[in-house]
Amino acid sequence: MTDAAPPRPLARNPRGFADKRGRDLTAERRIVARVSEVYERWGFEPLETPAFEYADALGKFLPDADRPNEGVFALQDDAGSDEPGEWMALRYDHTAPLARFAAQTWETLPKPFRRYAYGPVWRNEKPGPGRFREFWQCDADTVGSDRPEADAEIIAMGCEGLRAAGLDAGQAQIRVSNRKLFDGLFDAGGVTEAGQRLTALRAIDKFDRLGWEGVVQLLGEGRLDDSGDYTKGAQLPAKVTAAIEAFLASANTPGLSRAETLDAVARSGDLGAAGEAALNELAAIDRALAAMSVGQDAVKFDPTIVRGLEYYTGAVFEAELLLDTVDDKGRPVRFGSIGGGGRYDDLVARFTGQSTPATGFSFGVSRLASALRAAGRGAEDAVRGPVVVIVFSEDDMAHYLTAVAELRAAGIAAELYLGRAGMKAQMKYADRRGAPVVVILGGDEIAAGEVTIKDLDAGRAAAAAITDNDAWKAERPGQMKIAREGLVAAIKSIIEQASIMARP
Repeated sequence: MTDAAPPRPLARNPRGFADKRGRDLTAERRIVARVSEVYERWGFEPLETPAFEYADALGKFLPDADRPNEGVFALQDDAGSDEPGEWMALRYDHTAPLARFAAQTWETLPKPFRRYAYGPVWRNEKPGPGRFREFWQCDADTVGSDRPEADAEIIAMGCEGLRAAGLDAGQAQIRVSNRKLFDGLFDAGGVTEAGQRLTALRAIDKFDRLGWEGVVQLLGEGRLDDSGDYTKGAQLPAKVTAAIEAFLASANTPGLSRAETLDAVARSGDLGAAGEAALNELAAIDRALAAMSVGQDAVKFDPTIVRGLEYYTGAVFEAELLLDTVDDKGRPVRFGSIGGGGRYDDLVARFTGQSTPATGFSFGVSRLASALRAAGRGAEDAVRGPVVVIVFSEDDMAHYLTAVAELRAAGIAAELYLGRAGMKAQMKYADRRGAPVVVILGGDEIAAGEVTIKDLDAGRAAAAAITDNDAWKAERPGQMKIAREGLVAAIKSIIEQASIMARP
């Protein structure tokens, strides 16, 4: 009796982790390259930090110090002894590693320190449609400046970065507020309990989705949603709820400029000392944005923005996609936020004990690439395959290898078919690869010092217009025979012409 063979593993992706092929990778690399050029032109240097950080350096998602695996992917370092090692976790963003790096190297850094970073981040959260556990982000931050102009520069640079990524004027907008506005409002209303403030801010963060009718329930006793789930409210005093309503209404008048929005907010009620400081900071940001010619449509002041509830300390900003987008079935879908940031003056202090001002902006590269594709903007990311050289005979392999080497030496992506299929299968292979051209060097061509090249793009276009199969065979659309020495020049001409035709 023989032992049973071990069961075969099921080929599958871990939940929340996706494979990416040519088009997706091309889109993300294009975005990163174009945005990186903007950041460097604005004087930001690149920085790469490790994928892993010690768990205590991350902080945000780590309620359990004994096993910090909630929110992040963590493992215990092997200390090389009988003592347990320290916990390490994959980074969940690029900001926490920056804070650690700044604290570790502060004495050697130019101050303020301006850096940008890009790469994958990992979050141990429940995946869903469009929500992954691994995705790319691109960040830019200034550490060591408390000037509101530093916030304004980050915002203006974010606008230019989004344009470089492929969003034209009017297709995205950065909305800006300041966390101190609500601090002042709560102070003036006597709301001092941190948990009550946090619950109220979470309610206000749902203003876009629920409107005032839903938010006011969450500011009070609570809200029962359509699914039957009940969310306990902040139980604010009625006078504070009324002040929040006036505050939110003041900023939601269409067509207000940034300065007019600040005036309306200032008239809405008592914002306390913290609120007055916030208005002054926003006014300084507005003046700086105007000096950099950042338009009112590109950046809007919106006091409903309360992102990063336990993270940001001052100005906050969120980039919203304004493009019409559809899913794979043509149904409208809303992407909403594609990035954001703000001022976080306490993050470095976790390591040093000293407040170090910092501000930054981050956008999801993977999310933006998906949004652009959903808006029908992915044509430029279509991956063109290499020129494919067909193989007929083992005896003529040297001729094929010489041809493909000539093409590569001329800067043309080229591939020699290395399977064992026949001519028909090789042509199908070239079509699936997205090849622009097929090179045919049969025995007759080699003997005559010629080569047949098939322009697949032209062939596809011509074949679409030919309904008769015999006519198609007779015309052989896109196919021509030329002298062997003209191979490189002919293929270059075909590819260049295709590039011209593909331009918008």
